[in-house]
Amino acid sequence: MNDTLTLDVIGRRVEVNGEHATVRFSGVVPPVAGLWLGVEWDNPARGKHDGSHEGIVYFKCRHPTGGSFVRPNKVNFGVDFLTAVNNRYVLEDGPEEDGKEQPVTIGNKPVETIGFDSVIKQQSQLSKLQEVSLRNCVVSCAGDKGAIAKVCPNIRRVDLSRNLLSSWDEVLSIADQLKHLEVLNLSENKLHFPSVSPSLAGTFPALKVLVLNRTGITWAEVLRCAPGWPVLEELYLKSNDISISERPADVLQTVKLLDLSSNPLIDENQLFLIAYLPRLEQLILSDVGISSIHFPDAGTGCKTSMFPSLQYLVVNDNQISQWSFINELDKLQSLRALSCVRNPLTEGGSGPQTTRQFIIAKIGQLKTLNKCEILPEERRGAELDYRKAFGNEWKKAGGHQDPDKNRPNEAFLAAHPRYQSLCLKYGAPEDGELKTRQPFLLKNQLLTLKIKYPNQVDQKVTEKQLPDSMTIQKVKGLLSRLLKVPVSELLLSYESPKMPGREIELENDQQSLQFYSVENGDYLLVRW
Repeated sequence: MNDTLTLDVIGRRVEVNGEHATVRFSGVVPPVAGLWLGVEWDNPARGKHDGSHEGIVYFKCRHPTGGSFVRPNKVNFGVDFLTAVNNRYVLEDGPEEDGKEQPVTIGNKPVETIGFDSVIKQQSQLSKLQEVSLRNCVVSCAGDKGAIAKVCPNIRRVDLSRNLLSSWDEVLSIADQLKHLEVLNLSENKLHFPSVSPSLAGTFPALKVLVLNRTGITWAEVLRCAPGWPVLEELYLKSNDISISERPADVLQTVKLLDLSSNPLIDENQLFLIAYLPRLEQLILSDVGISSIHFPDAGTGCKTSMFPSLQYLVVNDNQISQWSFINELDKLQSLRALSCVRNPLTEGGSGPQTTRQFIIAKIGQLKTLNKCEILPEERRGAELDYRKAFGNEWKKAGGHQDPDKNRPNEAFLAAHPRYQSLCLKYGAPEDGELKTRQPFLLKNQLLTLKIKYPNQVDQKVTEKQLPDSMTIQKVKGLLSRLLKVPVSELLLSYESPKMPGREIELENDQQSLQFYSVENGDYLLVRW
């Protein structure tokens, strides 16, 4: 750049010594002679002032130390798209030597060429490129009109994150030449978006994935540009300070995944504005500060009409502290997977395993929790434990083993919407399950049991002392370690001298030995 710079540089994105900035001023700054550029740094710690010098305001910054004055010859205004592609994917031929083959590299693949044919082969290889990664390659513009379409028209996936693109119009100039473009990542480009909807010429006919993280886009701008994304399936809008201001009308109707993470202005009322996107299957709401949600169209035990296709919800790193939030998620008719970590509710004192069990019990259709599959036996154990844990509370609220007398109050049903259905599934909790055990000497709690292995003739009968409060699951764990047999393969039952010839299965892993009336001298039968 030279001293003939004019106002057309204002708003341009630039790089200076590896740091990105936006040009806010071009001109003279007395008393020092010559042309200066006033820039606002992406990283305000890099700057020195707010755009003022000796009491005169030359430009304004959002941060008091976000600005600097730099000489034009220190500034990199970037390169066009094709220059970046060539820099990234093609190595120039060296001097031809006696007709020897000259190496050309496309990506990491060497292509052998001879003499002038190398140029033709380079062009041929570029025309076949389908995936291009130009992250941090100082791309600032499309370049000559039609040049991209001529050289590499078959590109389908482009990563243009952290470049020097300054406007959506420049993005359109690139995309208009890539008619097969399916995936576009524009993250960390500080883009200026149009104030009116782009013309129909500025469309992305094949685009399925668009990443606009940290671009400064607003929700109104999303909706303004969205008509140009007629088949879009995944939209990433992380870290844009977005506030959802209006319901999408005839746009974003094909979107299956929406990432709104790290947009702290979003609340539950705003979410209702996107609740009727018909194909939305995955919603990512990590680090938005949400603490509550309520679906007003669905009462206790009913399903909401909102988010009809939502299968996977991510609410990590939020302020969720009440079980009412989890209760509401059971109203989502299609929810199958949930990720809910690093919230006050999940980091509390009840322990991660108990919290996991309660979430599983409260959301009946859930198949995956925090990326771990919920197997049928885990669900059964979680629901039985939950049923027992709140059994006394259920009885105090009006619950009863007799269906005709079973009328728990509204407060209990609101706090435990699935409890009644669990009673129907497993039977109402018996009084014996709910008794609070009185403390007494350990020796009076221990059962002396003889352990037999009916299917293993070489295994001798052994004798073990086990607490009568020990669950079947823990007994299996102990035996698994002793026998080197997976827990999932162990089947337990017992015989009592008081009931000769009768074998009783210990089928519920969550119940205790006492629950099955196992006594001193009984035989524990172990099969696998």
